[in-house]
Amino acid sequence: MLQRVVPPSEGGDGVPQALVVVPTRELCVQVARDLGTAGAKRGTRVQAIYGGRAFEPQVAALQAGVEIVVGTPGRLLDLAQQGHLILGKVRVLVLDEADEMLDLGFLPDIERILAMVPTQRQTMLFSATMPGPIVTLSRSFMTQPTHIRAHGNDEGSTVPQTTQFVYRAHNLDKPELLSRVLQARGRGLAMVFCRTKRTAQKVADELVDRGFAAAAVHGDLGQGAREQALRAFRSGKVDVLVATDVAARGIDVTGVSHVVNYQCPEDEKTYVHRIGRTGRAGREGVAVTLVDWDDIPRWQLINKALDLPFADPPETYSTSPWVYSDLDVPEGARGRLPRAQRTREGLDAEVLEDLGETGKRTKSAGRGPAAESRSGSAAEARNGSAAEARNGSAAEARSDAERPARSSRPRRRTRGNGAAAEAVAAPHAEGTADTAEAPAGDAAESGEGAPRRRRRRRGGRGRSDGSESAGSGRGDSDGSGDGGSESAA
Repeated sequence: MLQRVVPPSEGGDGVPQALVVVPTRELCVQVARDLGTAGAKRGTRVQAIYGGRAFEPQVAALQAGVEIVVGTPGRLLDLAQQGHLILGKVRVLVLDEADEMLDLGFLPDIERILAMVPTQRQTMLFSATMPGPIVTLSRSFMTQPTHIRAHGNDEGSTVPQTTQFVYRAHNLDKPELLSRVLQARGRGLAMVFCRTKRTAQKVADELVDRGFAAAAVHGDLGQGAREQALRAFRSGKVDVLVATDVAARGIDVTGVSHVVNYQCPEDEKTYVHRIGRTGRAGREGVAVTLVDWDDIPRWQLINKALDLPFADPPETYSTSPWVYSDLDVPEGARGRLPRAQRTREGLDAEVLEDLGETGKRTKSAGRGPAAESRSGSAAEARNGSAAEARNGSAAEARSDAERPARSSRPRRRTRGNGAAAEAVAAPHAEGTADTAEAPAGDAAESGEGAPRRRRRRRGGRGRSDGSESAGSGRGDSDGSGDGGSESAA
């Protein structure tokens, strides 16, 4: 590809002549750096185009002129549609990690990019696997493609320089066990892999609290924080990098001696990809996999696919003696790194660049002003919610206290030892009596001990008749109001 582009010293006009599409930002930065190093003697200009950074510096670099553009699909499409990225003179197109772009859902974006470049070009597609959509893509946008397969006799297996250990560990004991693994004698840089972004951040914060120089790389972090963590890891300011599989794709760092699978990988390809970060270039490495009880079926499939001798991992805790002997961990090692061994500068020693991004976390939780701001905001939110709840409860209690209580009228009996007629319970009205006095003529009637019948009145409720009802039963009600309503004749 470098031989097909024309640099400015040879008459190049600065319009992109080669385009490399990659799935992740970290891989974009790495490929651009390697191409820049390889083409430095000819003066070939290489520009990385990816999201999470401000548009202006990338647009200015394109306007100044570049020969090779390396980018992620989303930002490439944005700049091309805005007219800042001209793809009409692309001679070479490279699709790197095509299977990963397919898994991440970038296939529609790739098809749109392919429609923007000239049909007369050289197209190279690199993929670890060749699923059906990738084959269809190659047949649609490539003319008589040549399929080149690069593999060894031990394809799919791990390198012999990597010593593997698999332990069945309880999820609550994993932080203690990981702390002891990271205190092994002779350990260099270490990478810890997790399946989820939340777990990656939680493990990194836990390690920092235990005295380790750790940093996290995952999709919830802003681009500036991700690049800060990678720079600190490459420079040695941080010696433990906690990452997810997607964020770690394409990270190539020399000097990694230990790889820890904090969570069981999804399949055998992910497992080989993870532990392949150590044992490179003839160096020896150590790979430790912590398998929870729930992950045993998944691990057994991985073990069978790779023909590994770890079908039944031993139940292991942070105090198990074979952890110390297998990994050469000092006998007195505990869950926290001794202060005498805390010699790394840490993540805060690396400069955090302002890339103009928005909507992402720029610092890992648990450190620095950003963490304080987040914790303060969370505390304010919690306190505010609690205060609202308390105020709401108090207001409800006050309003309940201000409401008039419901009261029932006392029982009363009719004359002549008749059956009791129970008064009707009703709430007090505001200054108005509920009923009116019965007529005197009705009160005088006795009826030889028989119970009195109820009379109905207009606009009110029925009341029991009787000679005593006006005097004893309605005295309070009639006296409390401004005036009672008269009963119907």
